[in-house]
Amino acid sequence: MKKLLSVAGAALLTALAAVFALGQPAHAATGFSVSNGRLYDAGGVEFVMRGVNHAHTWYPQQTSSFADIKALGANTVRVVLSSGDRWTKNSAADVANVISLCKANRLICVLEVHDTTGYGEDGAATTLAKATDYWLSIADVLKGQEKYVIVNIGNEPFGNQGYSAWTTDTSNAIKRLRAAGLTHTIMVDAPNWGQDWSFTMRDNAGTVFAADPQRNTVFSIHMYGVFDTAAEISDYLGRFRTAGLPIVVGEFGFNHSDGNPDEDAIMAYSQANGIGYLGWSWSGNGGGVEYLDMTTAFNPAQLTSWGQRIFNGTNGIAATSREASVYAGSTPTASPTTSPTTSPSPTSSPSPTPPPTTTPPPSGGCTATYTVANSWQGGFQGEVRVTAGAAAITGWTVRWTYANGQSVTQAWNASVSNSGSAYTARNVDYNGRLGAGASTSFGFIGTWQGTNSTPAVTCTPA
Repeated sequence: MKKLLSVAGAALLTALAAVFALGQPAHAATGFSVSNGRLYDAGGVEFVMRGVNHAHTWYPQQTSSFADIKALGANTVRVVLSSGDRWTKNSAADVANVISLCKANRLICVLEVHDTTGYGEDGAATTLAKATDYWLSIADVLKGQEKYVIVNIGNEPFGNQGYSAWTTDTSNAIKRLRAAGLTHTIMVDAPNWGQDWSFTMRDNAGTVFAADPQRNTVFSIHMYGVFDTAAEISDYLGRFRTAGLPIVVGEFGFNHSDGNPDEDAIMAYSQANGIGYLGWSWSGNGGGVEYLDMTTAFNPAQLTSWGQRIFNGTNGIAATSREASVYAGSTPTASPTTSPTTSPSPTSSPSPTPPPTTTPPPSGGCTATYTVANSWQGGFQGEVRVTAGAAAITGWTVRWTYANGQSVTQAWNASVSNSGSAYTARNVDYNGRLGAGASTSFGFIGTWQGTNSTPAVTCTPA
């Protein structure tokens, strides 16, 4: 989130291929660690972030906010800092004090540099390399705090221009931090003002994870207007779960200038699947987005409607937060969701995922691959990947017939119709043209009872 106003992301583009899981090490003993797409605290207990963002760098006098945030049930606070490239630099002494406030209030500190926000589009923003310089300059106060601190390299490090450099720049920043001896869990934000509508982070997360010699990196998506439907939310987060890569919702709101995010779906899906979330923000917003304040004038006794929702509502912080086991006096218990489910409902049972079926691509034609991406009792999320053959195509039509009474209730990135159990999906205007060997995909939500077998699919080019 910008200090005043986050720029809108473009419409969600065509879904691309999912990232692939990479081998991950056993839990480290010195601090937070990642294993099989999950975050664990230094006590070896799975840790699911439930907390909020606090604009410390612009309101350094609001030190009582840490205790207030904790009192409302949070287990994590994401703290806005400045490297000095855009706003007043937070000194090493100040950062040490922030860490002490987190520890005194039994909170986990996610520390982030905000000066990178919208780099490439916002001329005042700085690079991930400069943010890394800042972390190295205060390394002495970070080392030894691995049990309590997660280092979020840079907030929303690219806008809607130049974001193709995200993979390389993020990988290089991680390598520099590791070479300097920082062993903390590292958090990295998505480009496109954090919302990754281009799927740059999603499709390159495996490469970035592999760049970390400690395999101890967590990915952070910011969900505002781009994520205004449950389908978009479950598709994005579900792909990371499927790939075995750790993901958190590092920022989200209940409303925004670029659209209306579905906060209910964000919180429900996160809770059902053991995914952390950190709402934006405690207080102090301006420039027309004051509605994102959770409290009025930093007063915890004056929660706004957004504050009431995130702290006390369904799947909110008060009901779902569990304190990190590293704090004395806490009871080391697993998070509310100790095994992943894929249903929006935390009470439903996951079902096996059928293998994909593929039709062979004719020369100059296209192939379609049908996959059940997520499944729960009575419902599922499907995906069909369309790939052009030896020659470019200008459009495509995919057909399949269900044998077991399944039905499609909602679809995206394709126009889907049916006649009984026979379904037809046609490209929409932005994803019909595919070069030779190029791919696109569309998704849908469906229902099933008893059996959810995978149908054969055919693809006809235009």
